[in-house]
Amino acid sequence: MKKLLMLCFLLLCSITVLFAEETAESIMKGAPSKITIETIGTRAKMEIQRNGTTMAELLVDQYSVQKENDHRTFLEIKAPANVKGTRFLMIAKDGVTDQRIYLPSLGKVRRITGESEGTESFLGTDFSYNDMSYLQRDSSLDTYKILREEEYGGALCYVIEGIPKDTKSEYSKTNVWVEKASKHLVKIAFYDRKNVLVKIMEMSNYEATQGVDTPRITKMTTLATNTATTINIIKMQYNMNIPDKIFTIVFLVKIVLAAIFPIKSYFT
Repeated sequence: MKKLLMLCFLLLCSITVLFAEETAESIMKGAPSKITIETIGTRAKMEIQRNGTTMAELLVDQYSVQKENDHRTFLEIKAPANVKGTRFLMIAKDGVTDQRIYLPSLGKVRRITGESEGTESFLGTDFSYNDMSYLQRDSSLDTYKILREEEYGGALCYVIEGIPKDTKSEYSKTNVWVEKASKHLVKIAFYDRKNVLVKIMEMSNYEATQGVDTPRITKMTTLATNTATTINIIKMQYNMNIPDKIFTIVFLVKIVLAAIFPIKSYFT
């Protein structure tokens, strides 16, 4: 009898530990990757729609490096001609984010400063400058709790509330839908400082890229204007050989991206 009670006790402890591991924080960190990801290169088409009609399309190259407490992203518009050569640099280090954009029409670099500029639309899309780096956001910058479980897109999901620790954040909170089985992040609802739902981001068409499940389509919808911007990934490579100089302010104005041979050989 004592052995049976001890076995039941150990089993109960094991179950308790198992459920304790599935916290909101652990879910938001995502399933462990099959590879260590340090850099990412993508080529994507951004399609801007109003009332379901396509208004514009952008061809975008983006390169990112991810290190502990140091995330850097460089983005360049390749087409159409009227915005070609526009470049954006974001450096998030030790909780401080520096964003700069190079506009060929002005021939100079502009720093994105203050709360209002960070919330501005990026080249007429439904993504603000702050949104551009959201999916690379360090999970330690928010506090999370599991609100409920519900079906979304035919799969059972956790719905997790995230509240920024920074009270000056553009959004007061986000609700995030994460598939229980796959741990795929499939939807994010963004709430403004008045706690009003203002944007919805949806991730879909997950495919394995170098062993990493990756959404090939990301759609951001702005509810007030009934506009949406869809990002369709054309090419993607993890751990691409990206020169460090790409992630510098000097590079924004002095060097044409296509001249960097490791990147040129991949995105042709």
